[in-house]
Amino acid sequence: MAIFKDIAGLRQWRQSLHGTLALVPTMGNLHEGHLALVRLAANRAEHVLVSIYVNPLQFGPQEDFANYPRTLDQDLQRLHEAGCQTVFTPDNGLMYPRGRQDISIVMPPRSLSKVLCGASRPGHFAGVCTVLSKLLHMVAPEILVLGEKDYQQLRIVQQMVADLNLNVQVLPGPLQREADGLAYSSRNTFLNLAERQVAPLLAETLFDLARRSTSDAEVSDLAATGWERLERAGFLPEYLELRDAQTLQSLALPQPGARWFAAARLGQTRLIDNVIIS
Repeated sequence: MAIFKDIAGLRQWRQSLHGTLALVPTMGNLHEGHLALVRLAANRAEHVLVSIYVNPLQFGPQEDFANYPRTLDQDLQRLHEAGCQTVFTPDNGLMYPRGRQDISIVMPPRSLSKVLCGASRPGHFAGVCTVLSKLLHMVAPEILVLGEKDYQQLRIVQQMVADLNLNVQVLPGPLQREADGLAYSSRNTFLNLAERQVAPLLAETLFDLARRSTSDAEVSDLAATGWERLERAGFLPEYLELRDAQTLQSLALPQPGARWFAAARLGQTRLIDNVIIS
């Protein structure tokens, strides 16, 4: 397996390639959701590069950057078993050589980034756009593969790529779920046994709301019912909203293709999920 830690070696490798390159950016602690993106990338490109970097710029002061799970050896083994042979593992010195206090920031589109997770995580999506912009310039892939679990992030990056005229195709990967419906997430490892048993209710609630989102349904009533269900189970909901899948604008009436979005804390763990209305 080729593991690049510097830009010079990475770019030399990149220039030697013949064929399409797909980049799968991750923060490590890889799970089946990540590996599904790697497989999707391999189906669309001759070469796949996975980046592993826990980006401090997208964590707020009270968030879990220090405790975010870092499992590089395990990640490399899982990638090897999945057939991925090339990994980029930059460190903070490479990504932010002058520190994070005085750097150029790529600002996300306001309409997409001030709602949902952006409302409670100021600066988060600027951190995401900045690190992904840097990775795209370093790697120069033809394809960027992102999962639909972080759907708001996906839409923001799609818009950033369009706005900055970046020469890359953003390829969405379907959200992957564990057998009981819980969306795969690196933060699932923070759940204790009791919380892990309750956690699938977040997805159950969203799927139930999607099924009940008919033309004569009141979105506010549906959201209130789902919110109460989550609270009774021990969640602390942050938002539970129906929004347009492209603009992320709030909807008063259900429509096919719209998505229910939720974020909620269970114990000390923040979970997010989304489900489309078919």
